[in-house]
Amino acid sequence: MEHTLQEQLIELREKTGMNRKQFAQYFDIPYRTMTDWERGERQMPEYLLRLLAYKVEMERLMKKGVVENDDN
Repeated sequence: MEHTLQEQLIELREKTGMNRKQFAQYFDIPYRTMTDWERGERQMPEYLLRLLAYKVEMERLMKKGVVENDDN
C-alpha cells in the first residue's frame, strides 16, 4: 500500500530525529505550513517532498563520508 504525501512527510521528519518545529526551521518552512501538511489540512507539492528527502539523504551520506566534497 502506497503512503500518502502526508505520511511520507511524517516518516521523513521522524527519520531525521527532529520534531516538527526543528524540521520546519531547518528547511525554512513556516511552522504553520508544516503543521497543516502533517495534519492533512493542506497538501504539500510532491516535488517538494522529493527534494526534502534528497537533501536528508545527501546529508546522511556526507556525514558518513560516502560523498566527496568538491570544495577541497
